[in-house]
Amino acid sequence: MAIKYKVLGQSLPTPNTFTSLYTVPAGNSAVVSTLTVCNTSQSNVTFRAMIRPGGNTISTQQYIAFEVPIPALDSIPLTLGMTLDATDVVTVFSNQGNVTFNLFGSEIY
Repeated sequence: MAIKYKVLGQSLPTPNTFTSLYTVPAGNSAVVSTLTVCNTSQSNVTFRAMIRPGGNTISTQQYIAFEVPIPALDSIPLTLGMTLDATDVVTVFSNQGNVTFNLFGSEIY
């Protein structure tokens, strides 16, 4: 079993659109250490984040963050320590543009 520490995903999603930030490759697993959400705009925003096991359809029980406010020109690091299995998907959403998501962790293969 090998472990690779890496940036798992980076995204600047379209506003009001659920976006897949990271999908665990088939045959692998992953440990997510930190999700950083950065508001680069002059306005307050909100964001959502969820884990979709096996890439399942979006549903309420998958949220790890829901409508979390971020002040203008600020960021929020979420240190999580989440374990993910093959084909699990980290999905993000923001109510406005100019919100970046960065996911850090390790893949186990």
